[in-house]
Amino acid sequence: MTLRVLFLLMLCAGVPLTASASDLPMPERGPALRIQGSNTIGAALGPALVEGLMKEQGLLKVHSETPDKANEQRIVGQTAQGRRVVVEVAAHGSSTGFTALKNACADLAASSRPIKDSELAGLKSLGDLKSPAAEQVIAIDGLAIILHPQNPLNQLNTEQLARIFSGEAATWEELGGRGGPIHLYARDDQSGTYDTFKELVLSRRGKTLDSAVKRFESSEQLSDAVSLDPQGIGFIGLPYVRQAKAVAIVDGQSQAMLPLNSLIATEDYPLSRRLFFYLPPTGKNPWAEALVAFAQSSKGQAIVAANGFIAQTVQAMSVTPNALMPEGYQALSRHAQRLTVNFRFEEGSATLDNKARQDLARVLDYIKQHDKANREVTLVGFGDAKNDPARADLLSKLRAMAVRRELVKSGVVFREIRGFGAEMPVAANSADEGRIKNRRVEVWVY
Repeated sequence: MTLRVLFLLMLCAGVPLTASASDLPMPERGPALRIQGSNTIGAALGPALVEGLMKEQGLLKVHSETPDKANEQRIVGQTAQGRRVVVEVAAHGSSTGFTALKNACADLAASSRPIKDSELAGLKSLGDLKSPAAEQVIAIDGLAIILHPQNPLNQLNTEQLARIFSGEAATWEELGGRGGPIHLYARDDQSGTYDTFKELVLSRRGKTLDSAVKRFESSEQLSDAVSLDPQGIGFIGLPYVRQAKAVAIVDGQSQAMLPLNSLIATEDYPLSRRLFFYLPPTGKNPWAEALVAFAQSSKGQAIVAANGFIAQTVQAMSVTPNALMPEGYQALSRHAQRLTVNFRFEEGSATLDNKARQDLARVLDYIKQHDKANREVTLVGFGDAKNDPARADLLSKLRAMAVRRELVKSGVVFREIRGFGAEMPVAANSADEGRIKNRRVEVWVY
């Protein structure tokens, strides 16, 4: 059985994914694997996953080497026979990963935002990179809005962020703060972090980034610059807050949310995002397949967490009821715990998206391991606002039932299926991105 067939069977069956060391070829010359793309992934997480895979392979003396070019590194191991095995990681921004795939300069693209339609079309010769086996969510991240530690502001909404980074709000006094002119810091145009911020904040409001902003290829350098500038503000991936101060974010009618692990794991935090590996369906590199499988395994997800990102490991969390919740939801929160996963759907569809398909296996494992399969689980659906509230209620329940259909196949008997319509939005309904986030299904266990 080939590694690819084994990988797909394990993925579809919900078996925890682990790489098979003995099946991987050790090239006599050149790198075993070339990864290009996101700096957010490539700076530390990608190399750490590669090191973990190499050690699981049984390779010896695994270490990192830094060539002369910035934001690039080689992960090196050695076979028992003394043969050197090299994986190259270039972290110059998400878009560069897709360009490298097109130019046959990479075997795997790392991206901190979904592939764009134009990139998908340009890579059609490599197969469908939106297929479940090709588009692999390896971690969840949150874009933190960071200030100088002494800045008194604790909360901003996405409308204010758009005005700030487009240059329309030029002073801290306009936002109720103090300090005079606002100094802007942002990642460069190749960055998935910038693409995500542009999509979630600027483009939704028809705005563009102010030309006066200071741009950085390095996440660490950007964060450190903001932490030293009392008038500074920037956006950064969650592990790179460092010495700066992160503020709570409001989107539309959502509650103010800090970039907390639990809110990012469920993707409720307004500036949460997914981190991806894109594995071309044709001409696969077996090392790329093995790395994807390792990243999805429990060992791989432990490395995700150790590097400051949010692992997709399912856990139960208590939710404190408050007056803003519907009465039925308050009652649920008093008697049950919520799992740290939300099921979401493809745009304009009742079909579970690729991450949700992966999460089905993770949730099922949790249910079985904790003996919750017999009427100990409730599914709760939500949706975006409709002209007819009754329609919103119905659609939210239908989404929950779509998840139920998949889990019932594995013997789960549910206590209840609930729909709360458009209540408790986690994002503004004024744009497609917000509506997609609001169309979600939560899992609660007793």
